Amino acid sequence: MTDAFSPKRDELLFLALGGAGEIGMNLNLYGHAGKWLMVDLGITFGDESTPGVDVIMPDISFIKERVKDLVGLVLTHAHEDHIGAVPYLWPQLRCPLYATPFTASVLRRKLEEAGLAKEAPITLIPMSGKVSLAPFEVELITLTHSIPEPNAVVIRTPLGAVLHTGDWKLDPTPLVGEATDEAALRKLGDGGVLAMVCDSTNVFVEGASGSEADVRESLREVIGKLPNRVAVGCFASNVARLETITRVAMEHGRQVALIGRSMWRMVASAQENGYLTDLPEFIQEHDVGYFPREKILMICTGSQGEPRSALARIARKEHPHVTLEPGDAVVFSSRTIPATRSRSRSCRTI
Repeated sequence: MTDAFSPKRDELLFLALGGAGEIGMNLNLYGHAGKWLMVDLGITFGDESTPGVDVIMPDISFIKERVKDLVGLVLTHAHEDHIGAVPYLWPQLRCPLYATPFTASVLRRKLEEAGLAKEAPITLIPMSGKVSLAPFEVELITLTHSIPEPNAVVIRTPLGAVLHTGDWKLDPTPLVGEATDEAALRKLGDGGVLAMVCDSTNVFVEGASGSEADVRESLREVIGKLPNRVAVGCFASNVARLETITRVAMEHGRQVALIGRSMWRMVASAQENGYLTDLPEFIQEHDVGYFPREKILMICTGSQGEPRSALARIARKEHPHVTLEPGDAVVFSSRTIPATRSRSRSCRTI
């Protein structure tokens, strides 16, 4: 039976099955000459409109019915809204996976937990690398984001090139990882682009994004004024922020503990790829109580009010190893993500 939706040789199709115009759940398809290329496969989180639902994934029925024509899945970076659905939905697709080394490390741990590590091999693409997935030629361009190794994807066909940005910001001093490869973007623009597909959080907010270097100065000032135990909530995936918080803590004579399993997984993935390797060893959560209150700083998951996170459990006095006492301080070093706003509480944001 002829597939009426099969892309023809004289057309290049873009189909978003999730993520476009919303926070999370990114799944993008490009079609040409009878084949499809997938970019990202992520999750989003439930809110007050989905009571009892924590995680939502895109509907893959369209591409599942055409999986024989799916040449591969290219992952732009390692955030949950771009790779989080892979362990759940990949078994229905079983297509080749492509990612840069850090993203592959993060994804590999997720696949191991799902028992898929041997079934779902990942092909590594170096930063600024290229891969041929006929009829598509794929090139990565290094960007800056709140996680190492974010990439724009240039998708080339005989009809021309499309720039799929992924998530990005322009930060000349990212502190961890490389700055945006502006020269590569200019070269691409000079050569001509059919379209730029860009759907990044806050992309329509006017003004300039702050630099991670500016955040370090702010944290240095805030933490320096706190006399007792300090807990800092941030995204585990923000490796640059983990380094910033750790170095600020060291300046103030504090040891750093990681609270939350995802923190430890992310640090392990980062160190596998050469990030965070020049920092002191982190303290385990069960050892926090052995340090004087003024000598410890805890980096915790839960900056968005997630009910099962470390900070939420500490706040409910349900954490088995960590407690906060009167005079201790909690600093939220993150912005509220719109889709999780209902879970968050009033906090000081840096």
